[in-house]
Amino acid sequence: MRRGTLIAVSSLLIAAAAGAFVDSLEDAIYIPTDDPAIQYDTTPPNDPVARLSKKIASGEIKLDYAPNGWGYLPALLKALDVPVDSQVLVFSKGSIQAEHINPRTPRAIYFNDNVAVGYVQNGDALELTGLDPVRGVHLYTLDVPQVAKPEFGRRQDCLRCHEGPPTLAVPGLMVSSLHPQTDARESHGSSFITDGRVPIEDRWGGWYVSGATGSQTHYGNNVALIDPLHPGAAAPKGTTENITDLKPFFDTSRYLAPTSDVVALMTLEHQTRMTNLLIRVGWDARIALRQNKWDDAQMNSEVEELLSYMLFADEAPLKEPITGVSTFTKTFPARGPRDNQGRSLRDFDLKTRLFRYPVSYMIYSEAFGNLPPKLLNLIYQRMYDVLSGKDQSKPYDSLNAGARQAALEIVRATKTNLPAYWMK
Repeated sequence: MRRGTLIAVSSLLIAAAAGAFVDSLEDAIYIPTDDPAIQYDTTPPNDPVARLSKKIASGEIKLDYAPNGWGYLPALLKALDVPVDSQVLVFSKGSIQAEHINPRTPRAIYFNDNVAVGYVQNGDALELTGLDPVRGVHLYTLDVPQVAKPEFGRRQDCLRCHEGPPTLAVPGLMVSSLHPQTDARESHGSSFITDGRVPIEDRWGGWYVSGATGSQTHYGNNVALIDPLHPGAAAPKGTTENITDLKPFFDTSRYLAPTSDVVALMTLEHQTRMTNLLIRVGWDARIALRQNKWDDAQMNSEVEELLSYMLFADEAPLKEPITGVSTFTKTFPARGPRDNQGRSLRDFDLKTRLFRYPVSYMIYSEAFGNLPPKLLNLIYQRMYDVLSGKDQSKPYDSLNAGARQAALEIVRATKTNLPAYWMK
């Protein structure tokens, strides 16, 4: 695993051509968005934000305007089916509205499986991402002032950060951590991508984290970690963990929720890399098929990289139980689907791992379902081999037999269009 991928990338040669293969998906720097198999720039977006935009333009939906500086935010979350309890708060300056963000006015992020909405207190615009099941993440802003028919503006300029090694070279998402200046880090700043593979102790610098992690330390709630190029000092151990009330840090009444829930943040981290993997592997497959350059060995390698993350084989284990402070731990699993035993891939464990069953809920996403059939066949075969116990080699040897069998049964009962051999 290439843990600690730098967000700040400099002096790199953009040398990867369309369909060029690399040893690791994180090694690629650039894949042309205008490839005929992708047409990211020229094809109208098909994501929840784009679909909502059409409904607003036609008058089918009207966004109400809220007081307290929230503007369109509450109505927008409702229209996009984004729950308020997904709120996480970041105070590091990693936004196009960085001048408005600091520990007293953190940026709020709300998300579901396909959309993220960013709110900046006293900012100029709401920031949105929408997942197109074929072309990846599109980025938008919605201006704050009230107008008769709000319009979303596509922000291609945001791809300067949202398309590169941290996003696997496709338009994507990222969650990062700032590390204190006392840590020995390589140059180009101290901001590193985090996801489910990264130990808790290396996560959440520049974020507020409300919830209990026991004796597991992390970098959250350290208000000295604002600037990735000039991070502050490390906080004394035990002073920033297990924070359940954020009121001493800032005015929580200015936000839709008073929390930055640790479980929501961990879920967002998992989903971010999972999204990027689905889009990147899908792009490579589409480009290879268009160019008639399908390489079984290369695509099998990419499937293994995707699958090891999708099945949590390379997940960093929890050393102690995690406890959130919002309703997220109840409402997220309630989204289902569930099998006839009441089990869901959205069920949390929070004792030794994030989720109870070792298959990502993103298997239900449009991004997964719209992968090219030839690629899906490879993924389903390898997934079946692992979950059925046929393949117990590394890294899948970390999955116990009971968890494999339960996951197999849940997928079999809740996922449509599975290959026939799954039903035996």
